[in-house]
Amino acid sequence: MLIRLILAGAFAFATTAAYAQVPSLENLIPQGDGTASGRMIQIIALMTVLSLAPSLLIMVTSFTRFVVAFSFLRSSLGLQSTPANLFLISLALFMTFFVMAPTFDKAWQDGGRPLTENRISEAEAYDKVSQPFREFMMQHVRPKDLQTMIDLASARTPSLVDGLKSEDGASASNQRIDLRVLIPAFMISELRRGFEIGFLIALPFLVIDMIVAALVMSMGMMMMPPTVIALPFKILFFVLIDGWSILVSSLIKSYF
Repeated sequence: MLIRLILAGAFAFATTAAYAQVPSLENLIPQGDGTASGRMIQIIALMTVLSLAPSLLIMVTSFTRFVVAFSFLRSSLGLQSTPANLFLISLALFMTFFVMAPTFDKAWQDGGRPLTENRISEAEAYDKVSQPFREFMMQHVRPKDLQTMIDLASARTPSLVDGLKSEDGASASNQRIDLRVLIPAFMISELRRGFEIGFLIALPFLVIDMIVAALVMSMGMMMMPPTVIALPFKILFFVLIDGWSILVSSLIKSYF
């Protein structure tokens, strides 16, 4: 009984001490540093950005073009699950980090590091971090796609495109364009270029399929699917020309 009383007292003392160490809301939100509602809005915004990080990576980087090209390659070879999606996505990610390294470094040096050191505010950090990505997208967006999004924004939300053109009629590409207009235009451009590259990838394999199909039909092998016979020839052709090296280097060079 005595041991139980001692244990109960120790547990109560530990619970009280732990409760006393829990910071209050006033300590978490200092006076003069924003209201509770404002701080909660900041936390919700931060969680939203973190949850959308994979989508942001796809939207404002070269990842889309790489994935589309690799998907066309696998379909053209006639392989359903080889290479695996994990491998293709991992390769596309590392290629994206390679291409976007200067942009990431500039965004960190100009906005990320000063924010962590409390030298700039969140609003200033947002502008400085987004500026390198804005420059990258402006460099690779197709003018026609950008103009299409500007025209659509002008018809529905004129505030997004106010002041895009100067009095002498300068091009909108030289002005500060809202990211809500620039990002969709950039994604459309990347998809278009990805499909163009996919067409060039699929063309030689289509020729192999046509040749094999003609040979199979001429030999009267009606029951033998031409794709089954063409598959090893397409793989052999891709390996002999060092296809992976050519494709990866060409995709990376398309951004330089």
